[in-house]
Amino acid sequence: ATRIKSVDVERADGGIGQMPARKWRNRASETLSSLQAWEAHRPCTDCGERDLPVETDVQNCNQRRADLCEKCRKCRTERKESVLEFVNTEASYGEDLRIIKEEFYLPMQAAGLLSQEQLLGIFSNIQELIDLNENFLEILQEEIDQAFDQGDDDLMTVCIGEIFLEFVNMLPAFQTYCLQQSSSVNMLNALEKEKELLRIFLDVSQNDNTALRRMNLRSFLMAPLQRVTKYPLLLSRIIKATTEYHPDHGSLREAKSRIESHLEHINMKTKQEGNTWTLRSFRQDSKKKREVINIEMRETALKTVGWLREETRFVMEGSLQLAQPPDGQWVKKGSKTLKFQNMQVLLLVNMKRVSESSLESAEAGPVKDAVLVLIRDKNNGKFHLLREPLRLSNCIVSTDPDCDDTFELIEIRREAFVFRDSDRARTHHWFRQIRRYSKELGSWKKRRNALPNIMISTPHTRP
Repeated sequence: ATRIKSVDVERADGGIGQMPARKWRNRASETLSSLQAWEAHRPCTDCGERDLPVETDVQNCNQRRADLCEKCRKCRTERKESVLEFVNTEASYGEDLRIIKEEFYLPMQAAGLLSQEQLLGIFSNIQELIDLNENFLEILQEEIDQAFDQGDDDLMTVCIGEIFLEFVNMLPAFQTYCLQQSSSVNMLNALEKEKELLRIFLDVSQNDNTALRRMNLRSFLMAPLQRVTKYPLLLSRIIKATTEYHPDHGSLREAKSRIESHLEHINMKTKQEGNTWTLRSFRQDSKKKREVINIEMRETALKTVGWLREETRFVMEGSLQLAQPPDGQWVKKGSKTLKFQNMQVLLLVNMKRVSESSLESAEAGPVKDAVLVLIRDKNNGKFHLLREPLRLSNCIVSTDPDCDDTFELIEIRREAFVFRDSDRARTHHWFRQIRRYSKELGSWKKRRNALPNIMISTPHTRP
């Protein structure tokens, strides 16, 4: 008998002949080639393009950033550099602020070179800017450190735009400082001529104090103005290197628009006060013009109610139509019988702060007060109040299903107002927000029962 080889027995036992085995090997080879081809031309995770370079060296393939085309790899590098530049320059600006306080303000105060009123006139609200910078920089640095800890070497998870919008309250602080800059410099010049000891102190500080880098006090006092005008440029660099699909792209654009609007507003205020200097000018579009108007209205409202800026939240603002009905039965006649006038309306809420931080991101406590500020449309370049603010703790807010394009606000023992927006859905949104804060403040049921001619019956009240 012919001796059978063991390999032939194993092949026969396996049930796989030579032809199927060869086909299987060919198919496996084709699949591996397809996978390698897909790997070489897989889409970029940032832009979706398929122009990734083919990596022949396995080690280099493992080391390079996965799934990124050359363009997006470069873009990520530029974005990282722009983000770090934003944070590093903020830190440098903060150091200049601390030099102003520690090398000038405190020594001058301790030596009695200037009175407290004179120090305030020269240094303005420098302490507020220092506090804002420290908190802003702390959050920025935490975001950077957290990104590196999580392995995000490109800092793609750092959202500068969102953080900037959370700290938007620093923009009015810059405005306060900038508007006083001209008078601060004039006062410093006058006092330096008048007080010899002050002049000697400033000269010795500039020449002998190494922390000042041979710069005088006037140069350091310009730091906030230089910083606030640099924000749009820094944000533009980050926007340019950030894809529109990034979650921070919209916030970055909004932050840039907000700062440019504030700069235009500061320029407008300096012209009104007769100053010749202006900050860097930016091309205005309709959105920026509207934002400048909003800033003016918020300032007017804050000045009227007398609340602290850090305890105030602007819930809603915009144009509404207002009418004052002659009696409480106007609904039966219809809103067409009412004479409406256009009005700028702001809903302000006074929040009790739980923490001592003066930022919007700080934890807010219960609502202390809420008001509606009614402002007439701009006339002769200025805003004028229609009346004193309507305190919602003294008001009843109601609507009627038969007249759902309006809502009524009745002030106890005084006046009644009917409001509407050109958009019905926005009218309902205004109503819900105003009624919410009206109910939160005081005893709403007692106020409602005190009005015999309330326009709405309870079963028909809008939920």
